[in-house]
Order: sequence, then C-alpha cells, then structure tokens
Amino acid sequence: MSWLILIASGMLEAVWALALSASNGFKKIAPTVLFLVSLTVSMAGLAWAMREIPTGTAYAVWVGIGATLTLLVGFLRGEERPTLVRVGLLLVLVGCVVGLKVVS
Repeated sequence: MSWLILIASGMLEAVWALALSASNGFKKIAPTVLFLVSLTVSMAGLAWAMREIPTGTAYAVWVGIGATLTLLVGFLRGEERPTLVRVGLLLVLVGCVVGLKVVS
C-alpha cells in the first residue's frame, strides 16, 4: 500500500509543479489553490510512505515520478523540446526509479 501512495504522491508532485507555474507567481487564484492542495496531499503521501519505505528510496522515487511527468507534460504542450538525448535521459531516469523499486 505504501508504494501505491508513494506513486500517487509523485504524480501529485507533477500537478503542484505545473500549478505553481500556471499560478504566475501566485497571482492566479485557481492554480494557486490547486498548488496548495496538491502540495499538501503530495507531501502527506510522501510522509506516509516513508513510514515503511526508506527515506532515500522514497524521496528518489517521488522526485523521479514528479520530474518525469512534469517533463512529459512539457513535451505534450510544446513547452519542452523532446530531443533524442532528452528522451533517452528520461528513460534512464524512469529505469532508475523502477530499479529502486525492484531492489527495495
């Protein structure tokens, strides 16, 4: 169960990162509220998962999921350029996150 909570929390990390960007320096209300809610739930989920998953592993998986999803959204929106090197590095990142899960 901790792993599922950790994965969901990592996904929420991408939500709050994107909402933070959309808030325009906290000037837009809806993205700011989404940022605050998703940040709070994401951190609470990370803290919950860390009760059973070692801190380093949990944090690395959480950040990896959030960073991967945030970058993928950037690719889909056309805000980031998906070069061969960037996609390759993203695949390495995903492989590392999966590897941490496998060896834990």
